[in-house]
Amino acid sequence: MKYLHTMVRVTDVEASLRFYRDALGLEVLSRRDVPQGRFTLIFLAAPGDASAQIELTHNWDPETYHGGRNFGHVAYAVPDVYAACRRLADHGVTILRPPRDGRMAFVRSPDGISIELLQEGAALPPAEPWASMPNTGSW
Repeated sequence: MKYLHTMVRVTDVEASLRFYRDALGLEVLSRRDVPQGRFTLIFLAAPGDASAQIELTHNWDPETYHGGRNFGHVAYAVPDVYAACRRLADHGVTILRPPRDGRMAFVRSPDGISIELLQEGAALPPAEPWASMPNTGSW
């Protein structure tokens, strides 16, 4: 058995690509528009690690999605959690749980998917503005 991917439904392809590709830094591996089924599939992964993919599914006919409590979050290890959060903030993403501990942060995608960022290796020393930044909302 081999893990393939996690699928999340998205309501706006371009907003989702701005988040997952541009702000978070994932690479688009493939995109498939299926007119007969009226949906689009986009597979992304962290640079250099196509073994853990996220599939964005966009159904062309409008639907309303609600997050279930049975789904927690998607997590990515990053080489510098402060730099990752700065990049996301520079793209207009709210840092919901700042990396005050130099180890962990949480953000949400445009469709409300919780994303955890974990520092690779040991935690970084506490640094501002993150060390004194309060939590915002829920993650």
